[in-house]
Amino acid sequence: MPHPEQPAARGTGPRLERRYYLDVVRPRLAPAQLMAVVQADLPHFSPGLLADFERTSAGEGQPLRVGDEFRIKILGPWNGSVRVTAVGPTFFELVTLEGHPEAGRIHFEAHALDGRSDALRFEIRSLARSRDGLVAFAYDTIGGGRLVQAATWVEFCQRVGQASGGQALGPVTLETIRHAEDGSTQQETDHA
Repeated sequence: MPHPEQPAARGTGPRLERRYYLDVVRPRLAPAQLMAVVQADLPHFSPGLLADFERTSAGEGQPLRVGDEFRIKILGPWNGSVRVTAVGPTFFELVTLEGHPEAGRIHFEAHALDGRSDALRFEIRSLARSRDGLVAFAYDTIGGGRLVQAATWVEFCQRVGQASGGQALGPVTLETIRHAEDGSTQQETDHA
């Protein structure tokens, strides 16, 4: 029996839109070629000490497919599972499953960098809330979950950049828009 999805609407606390991206100049792989490499071995791009992805659905070594599931061992008490909900030549999307510390979706994409014929951008975009009040407290107040998550996706972007064969144009950029329950928003940008 499939595990139920855990959409952002079922979470608690602020709704967080996050975007991590890395721009690469002179990549040896086009966006679709790069994404094929990422889709073929998703666990390779995640730092195992922080977030160890294990494919639980049939098809180890097979191309990523809608319906595939991954169990993730996350540093600290944060383990969870995700399901692939969309796959295309230059993107894929995951949704959190019941029990994951977050409730939401995450989208991975490679595309030509606007205005540059010799560059591409790899980006990760998520829309999520904490699963419950305890996770929200640990994530926001203590900050451990936030640090592990940022380190995971920054390194993921860096590994994809290396796999492209090109040169990073700068550090990984992290943009966060926090939508509070009172309707206010707060935006911050960091570079790793």
